Amino acid sequence: MAAVVVSVGAALAACSVNVPDPAFAPATTTSTPIATPSITPGHDAEAVAARDMTMGAGETLAAGVPVGISDSLKEAEGWKQVRQNVQGENRYTNGSGCTVTTRVRTNQGPLAVSGDDKASTAALFQYLDPSILPEYLRMDTLRWGGEEGKPGPRVEVLSLEGTKHAGSKATAIFARVFGKAGSSIYVSVSCPKPSDLDKARQDVISRLPVVPPTS
Repeated sequence: MAAVVVSVGAALAACSVNVPDPAFAPATTTSTPIATPSITPGHDAEAVAARDMTMGAGETLAAGVPVGISDSLKEAEGWKQVRQNVQGENRYTNGSGCTVTTRVRTNQGPLAVSGDDKASTAALFQYLDPSILPEYLRMDTLRWGGEEGKPGPRVEVLSLEGTKHAGSKATAIFARVFGKAGSSIYVSVSCPKPSDLDKARQDVISRLPVVPPTS
């Protein structure tokens, strides 16, 4: 499959950003893995899920067991799901014209920098668009499992926010490569106005947790 390169201007102005599959054609997973998990001897998945998943903590994940993304945004007030698990992609819209797109990818080894999820995630952004330099990215967090409305662990991600030009959409992108797990998660948020984007970002942060592996 040919790789599609998205310019940074198009990536940040479009309603959603198309994440191209690399030439090695990674497989997709569902947004919330439901297959019977394999058991990794000596690995305590419950303990890993209970702690913050910092960039440095990626090595505590089981090798090759993918991380997922919940679809619970569809239950949030004002949001509806308009695409469900289409090649690993979910999409949601709200009454303000905002769109949230999530993707999960597996077989991300070729993007991974050994033992360094932050560098691996920066490599993902540069794969999407070579003009996205690491200094354009900022550290951010999403929920790492847990219960809605209660304090819980966080997962560190890198984010990129578009310049808000008149007449263009306001867009933010969150992503994380989990090198040891061999998977990546991606969330884009796009709205007609910056004020709408701020609210949609908060909905994503509070209502769209990253799902820790169960094994």
